[in-house]
Amino acid sequence: MLLGIAAGAEPAPESYQVSTQPPRLLLPPRRLRLLKRERERQSMRWQQFDALMSGKARMAEPGFALALYHQVSGEREAGRRAVQWALGPAEDLRQLALVFDWCKAVMEDAEAAALAAKLQRGVERAAQPVSVATARDRVLAAVALADRLPKVSEAGLRAVVEGWWRARVVPALMRAQPIPRQDHYPLFELLHALRDNLDLDLRQTAPKFFQQLPLYQLISYYPAPHPAAENNYRIHASRSGGADPEAAALSRAAEMAMVAYEPNAEETQYLQGWVMHDEFLMRGVFGITYEFLWANPYHPGLSYHNLPPLLHDETFGRLFLRSNWNDDADWLGWFDGQLQRFEKGRRTVVSLAAASRQPIEIGGAVVLVAGLAEERQARRLILLREGGGPVFILGLKPRQRYDVEVDDEEMREERTDAGGILRLPDGTHGGIRLRLAP
Repeated sequence: MLLGIAAGAEPAPESYQVSTQPPRLLLPPRRLRLLKRERERQSMRWQQFDALMSGKARMAEPGFALALYHQVSGEREAGRRAVQWALGPAEDLRQLALVFDWCKAVMEDAEAAALAAKLQRGVERAAQPVSVATARDRVLAAVALADRLPKVSEAGLRAVVEGWWRARVVPALMRAQPIPRQDHYPLFELLHALRDNLDLDLRQTAPKFFQQLPLYQLISYYPAPHPAAENNYRIHASRSGGADPEAAALSRAAEMAMVAYEPNAEETQYLQGWVMHDEFLMRGVFGITYEFLWANPYHPGLSYHNLPPLLHDETFGRLFLRSNWNDDADWLGWFDGQLQRFEKGRRTVVSLAAASRQPIEIGGAVVLVAGLAEERQARRLILLREGGGPVFILGLKPRQRYDVEVDDEEMREERTDAGGILRLPDGTHGGIRLRLAP
């Protein structure tokens, strides 16, 4: 099982002093050895990365790409180009930190001092992180500055862990406000940096969120792949349903970073089986750097086809169903107060009024929609189908108690989750009468 987490909070370390040896950011010795072996073996990921870098392609994140290429290949020119880029007008704190950490061997003292000052200004600007990305940026910069400005480093790390994560993010998770998908990649860069350098695992403060995260990543994609010029992408469910290749690339990178963080857990081994398909290997100037950094094609994965195609996330009030794990599957998602279906290669937003007319069956599960016009008004639903699958009722009030009476059964009290979902026992059928409990 993922994590092996107790419900209690991870105790804060006595010191935020970084004592590890560089490179400290995202390249612990084991991963760096793997990447250098990928170069020696001329793997397809290395060949694609090398072709773009050797051809001096216009990379989307030049500091990140050049510094990684320098670390793996040992090529001095790439490191020097990364340093020159960082000392120019660039203000991306994350990339500046990676260049400072990964290219120290090719920096002059004056260049290191100038880049450290630039990082310090960035850390001070991000003193009160407003997003996961800005918190991640501050952590990477603070770790990178550990040798040159230890007090700035310790203060920056303490502010993120105690002033942002513990004081703001964890309480929001407890209020059923999940970290959105677009923040999962910066979140895992932050987690890697803190665990690698402080032996601090922030997942222990939010076990429910992290325990379901791998399956959520898998099942909240629309089934059909999205073709792009370089490769296919999975498109995650959203209220707009739009296809954003950069967001899709970061979502895939987040999954590979999750596997790298906890490679032996059963849940992440299913995730590994999901990401190791060559048609989704990112080959473009944005995605290839992430693909090469995080992918581990030698790590065994499990077939996700063995997973039940269902996730009822009671903590955050979300429901996702698939008919199967094939690309032509039917799919249903209830999240952010919206009901969506994906069938025959097309996504639709389903009106709750329309959905209330008849049950929706997907993958052996049944979904009923029953909004109550008045708080105490009873509603009768008919589910004639008999079977052993789960039954879900949507459109109810979140975190409320309901009196539920099924034909030939005694009335009982059930409670909805944070999204107004009520799950009935598998195989429920016949007439269902429910109303808000007094």
